Amino acid sequence: MDIRIYCQLKLNLRVQRKQRIPPRSPDKLSVPNKLGGCWSMDFMSDSSRHQRRFRTFNIIDNFNREMLGIDIAVSLLAGRVTRYLEKLAEYHGYPLKIRVDNGSEFIRKAFIDWAKSHGITIDYIQAGSLYQNGYIERFNHTYHIEVLDLYLFNNQEQARKVTEEWLNIYNMERPHKALNNMTPSEYKTLKQAA
Repeated sequence: MDIRIYCQLKLNLRVQRKQRIPPRSPDKLSVPNKLGGCWSMDFMSDSSRHQRRFRTFNIIDNFNREMLGIDIAVSLLAGRVTRYLEKLAEYHGYPLKIRVDNGSEFIRKAFIDWAKSHGITIDYIQAGSLYQNGYIERFNHTYHIEVLDLYLFNNQEQARKVTEEWLNIYNMERPHKALNNMTPSEYKTLKQAA
């Protein structure tokens, strides 16, 4: 009798255990020798003036530090992530490798299957070792200081507009020391001509 009451009160739910992440041994962080050799990606979060949280999904090409895109939404699940990557791949082509952390969106079957279907290697960094994904972490720092900390957005649409304008400057006008003081677009043009 006690067991039936327990079940009627729906107290018999299984406890979900945290998914164990296998040991990771990523390749050493290096500059790829061509465009699309390796993309790095990561998530950030912020909130609007009305305390509505939103997240950003940032993707950078490690070869020329070009920011390929930033998707902004309240929820960025694995399905949305793969759709956004498809959109970027239509313009930039598919990368050979993707470097990511062990975030829930990146360990989902949908993301892993998408990468496998396009012959993309996923290079997971070790848990807590952000330096192993240094290119995107450096970008995140810059984006945080120059956009997310600088503006108090009314809504996501405003955040998208400001981000898009800033990305144009970042990719087209801003020189990078690592690229011999060229912009990502200048460096890309130079290397494609060579």
